[in-house]
Amino acid sequence: MLESVTLTGSIVRLEPLAMSHADDLAATTQDPETWRYHGVGDLTQRADLEAFITSVQGETERGVGLNFAIVRLDTGHAVGATSLWDVSLEHRRAEIGRTWLATETRRTGVNTEAKFLLFQHAFEKLQLLRVQLKTDTRNAISMRAIERLGAKYEGVLRSHMILHNGSRRDTVYYSVLSEEWPDVKQALSRRLGA
Repeated sequence: MLESVTLTGSIVRLEPLAMSHADDLAATTQDPETWRYHGVGDLTQRADLEAFITSVQGETERGVGLNFAIVRLDTGHAVGATSLWDVSLEHRRAEIGRTWLATETRRTGVNTEAKFLLFQHAFEKLQLLRVQLKTDTRNAISMRAIERLGAKYEGVLRSHMILHNGSRRDTVYYSVLSEEWPDVKQALSRRLGA
């Protein structure tokens, strides 16, 4: 059973995503480049952002997802969002995704710590066996970020999705398995200076 949870690190706190985060998040969604390859669509319009937040409500109660606002501890403001979704407790797997960050927080440790907290919750609390991540094959920045997390390349699903702009997306998959988590945890801890 999934339970609503808040995950806190030294840089960020992952709070259950709610409409109360919309004002902060609206300021993080204005860069159209963020949505170029993103599977959730283009959230530059406030109505679309609110529709997304509404669409993921109830996933925790249904046992299929945990959706978070990424809140910086030093400011108390949400600077992005992320999810542990497509959860199957029966098969002990989930996906980390639906992530976006304010432009100014990229390469600051915010994303690394957010992913660390999600992996830690997935493997140590939920006892999952597999956590996957995926991105568009054209999104080299995202692929490098996933690889820096320690996830292993698995392959590409061709013509996997049709994006909001009508283009076809080939999706590259990565994963971390429970037996790999101790090494990934150690490497991420070093990167975070913990």
